[in-house]
Amino acid sequence: MEYLEKLGGQAAAVKQELQRLATKQKNQALIRIAGALVDRQEQILTANCRDYEIAQTGGMARGLLDRLKLTPERIEAMAEGLRQIAGLPDPVGEVMESIDRPNGLHIQKIRVPMGVIGIIYEARPNVTADAFGLCFKTGNAVILKGGRDAFYSNQAIVRVIRETLGELGICADAIQLIEQNDRAVTTAFMQMKQYVDLLIPRGGAGLINAVVANSTIPVIETGTGNCHIYVDEDADLSQAIPVIINAKTQRIGVCNACESLLIHKKIADRFLPELGRALQERHVEIRGDQTVMDKIPGSLQATEEDYGTEYLDYIVSMKTVSSVEEAIAHINRYNTGHSDAILTENEAHMEQFFQGVDSACVYANASTRFTDGFEFGFGAEIGISTQKLHARGPMGLKELTTYKYIIKGNGQIRP
Repeated sequence: MEYLEKLGGQAAAVKQELQRLATKQKNQALIRIAGALVDRQEQILTANCRDYEIAQTGGMARGLLDRLKLTPERIEAMAEGLRQIAGLPDPVGEVMESIDRPNGLHIQKIRVPMGVIGIIYEARPNVTADAFGLCFKTGNAVILKGGRDAFYSNQAIVRVIRETLGELGICADAIQLIEQNDRAVTTAFMQMKQYVDLLIPRGGAGLINAVVANSTIPVIETGTGNCHIYVDEDADLSQAIPVIINAKTQRIGVCNACESLLIHKKIADRFLPELGRALQERHVEIRGDQTVMDKIPGSLQATEEDYGTEYLDYIVSMKTVSSVEEAIAHINRYNTGHSDAILTENEAHMEQFFQGVDSACVYANASTRFTDGFEFGFGAEIGISTQKLHARGPMGLKELTTYKYIIKGNGQIRP
C-alpha cells in the first residue's frame, strides 16, 4: 500500500537521526513541546469537542466518552508527563552488563533503541502525546494509528508536536499519524514488518485480539483490565470502603479500575450492607452471589460471564469466599493479568496473595488505580503489558529499548 510504504520509509529514515540526538537535545525538545501543547490547547480542545460530539451522537458508552474527553487539566497532565520524561535518566547507551573473558575479550551489553514503534489505539488522545514522549526520549520513531473516534483530536496533537519539532530543526517524521481510517489500512499496517520493529495495541479485547491475530510484527499486548479487590477477614474495614470506591468510581473507563470484588464470608454480615450502600450512593450496579443479594438490597444475580467482564461502567461483580486460597483461585481464573489487590492486616495472607496471584501488578491495601506509568514515576506509559515477554506492567522508557553486545578485542581468534 503506497500510503503506508511512504510512512514506513520516512520512519526508517528518521530513526538514524533520532539515535544521534544527545540527551540534552531530546530533553529540551520535550519541554518545548510540553509548553506548545498548553499554549495551543484551544486548537486541541476545539478538535476534541468535534470528536466528542460525534461520539456522543453515535451513542458511545460513558466510560469511553470519559477516555475521549480532553480538558485544560488533562492537557496540562499530558504536558507534565512530557516534562517528567525529560527529567528521567536516558536509558539509551546504558551499560547493562560488563564481562571480561579469560581470553582478553571485553564484552558490554548496551541498551539501544528499538528503531520504529507502531501503536494502534482507540479513543484516547492522551496516548498520542505519551507515546511520542516515550518513543522520542528512547530514540525511536513512532507511527500512530488512532481510533476514528479521536481522529480530529489526534490530528491536532500531532500537528503541534510536528511543527514544534520542525522549529527545533528536528525531523518531524519522528512522529507520524496514519490518517486513513479504512480497516484495510489498519490490517496492512500490522504487516509492515520491513519497517516497524515493535507493535503495541492499546484498547479493548477486540482490538488487541485482532492485532495479535493479524500482525507479522512482534506485538506486546497491553491487555484489558478485569481488576479485582479481595477484602480479607483481617482487613481494616474503615480503610476498605474508601479504597474500593476509589478503585471502582474515580474513573470508570480505564483499564486499572476495579471490576470485581471478593469478600471473605466471615465479614459479610457486617461489611456487605455498608459496602453496598457506599457503592449504590455512587450509582454502581452490584451483581453478586446469593450472599451478596441477601445482604445488599437491590443487588442482582451475577452470572459466570459477569465474573470475567471488564465493564468500564458503573457496574461491579461481587462474590463471597471462604479463604485467601479461594480468592486467589478465583482471581487467577477470571482476571486478565493486569492489577489485583488484597485488603488485609494479616502479613501471612498478604504474602500468600503476592506469591499466588499471577498479575503484572499485585497490591496490598491500595487502590488498583495506581497501575499507571505516571504514578510509578515513569513520566508516562506506552501501555500496561499483561504478557511476560519482554515487558510486564506499566511500560516506560526502558521497556522501549532493546540491547546489543559490544565486544572489544586485541587480535583474538577462536581456536
